[in-house]
Formats: sequence, C-alpha cells, structure tokens
Amino acid sequence: MSGAMAADEAGNELTTFHRVAERAMFSDAPTPLALVAAWHRHAHLDRLLLVFNRYRQCWELPGGLIDPGETPRQAAVRELREESGLRAEGLTFAGYARFVLGPERRAEYAAVYALRVAGPHDGFAPNDEIAAIGWWDGTTPMTGRVQKLDILLGRLAREALFG
Repeated sequence: MSGAMAADEAGNELTTFHRVAERAMFSDAPTPLALVAAWHRHAHLDRLLLVFNRYRQCWELPGGLIDPGETPRQAAVRELREESGLRAEGLTFAGYARFVLGPERRAEYAAVYALRVAGPHDGFAPNDEIAAIGWWDGTTPMTGRVQKLDILLGRLAREALFG
C-alpha cells in the first residue's frame, strides 16, 4: 500500500481523492464509475447508506458504471435508485476518487457524490445485484464484510455536506 490512502483485502487501493470541479478531466485514467454517499442523522449520530452486493459479498456504497451518454451525476442518481430504491436529485458533488485495481494494477476514477437524507425509506426491494441495504453508524458491526475503501470515501464525501 505504498502511498495509498487505503487498501482492501484484494489489494485494490484508493490512492487519492481530488476535491476539484465536477467537470474536471483526468488524462492518466478513465472515469467509468459514479458512487453516492448518502447520510442520515438519527439520534445525533450520522449513518451511512450501504448496500450489500451479492456478487462481491460485501457492504459498499451505492453506485456503478456510467452508461454511454450519461453524465456521472445521472449515473449516480440512477444507480442510487436501482440499488437502494432511494430517489434523489439533489446530490452534492464531493470529488473524484482515484483507484488502482486488481492484479493488473488498472487505474480508474470514480465521481463521488454526497446526499443528506431526511430519514430511512421503505422503497428498497432486493434484486439480482443487491440483497439488502443498511444505515451504518460507523461502529456497530455489520453482518458480512464491509468495503473499507467505500467507508473512507463515504467519510470524505460527508465533509462536502457537513464540513
């Protein structure tokens, strides 16, 4: 993990987080992903929305690939709805996360958005990709593995909302 902000068990690394303009472009790697860190305050405690990905068998931020013709923001709104049932347009752009992934050490960026949610919602239905959603307080253990790169991104995105 030389110089990385965080690494996971598979050796994937979050190398940098760029607080730049949403329209920023990077020449060293593509930006195929958009992620959302949705936060809800309950009993004076901030909780982060995580989804349980059936394929990766872990809790992670909602998000995924940007479809052709989509902006990163549009992809973030779509992925949030598809993976959690949460409908939200008022996303705050938090920055770009740079990753180095897999054994091939592939570099790529993810556009990261933050969202303040008034309260938990009941619009989630399990699907082929996502088995469950949860609002994590950052300390209570969750059943199953939690993607630590996404937790760090959630905390970095939270700063865009709450300072």
